[in-house]
Amino acid sequence: MKHSMTLRTVAAADLADGEPPAAELDAIDAEMPLIAAEVELLDAQITVLDRVPSELDARRLRRARRRVLAARRALTNQGIAGSPEVA
Repeated sequence: MKHSMTLRTVAAADLADGEPPAAELDAIDAEMPLIAAEVELLDAQITVLDRVPSELDARRLRRARRRVLAARRALTNQGIAGSPEVA
């Protein structure tokens, strides 16, 4: 029983630490280009919320949408290239 109590204490200490594990940080780092592109798209959408988009606004929206799609494609391709092949 002492052994299981020790494991519970270690697990509780890990949860109390409050920092994400290295694997989660790596996943966030890999997704950061997509996150940045989505933030840029959201910013462009917020800009035109209360007005009719000008030609410049429309170009900014199109550019932001293309960046999101490109980041998603790159992330997907990266996931496919990093996955083990199924025989």
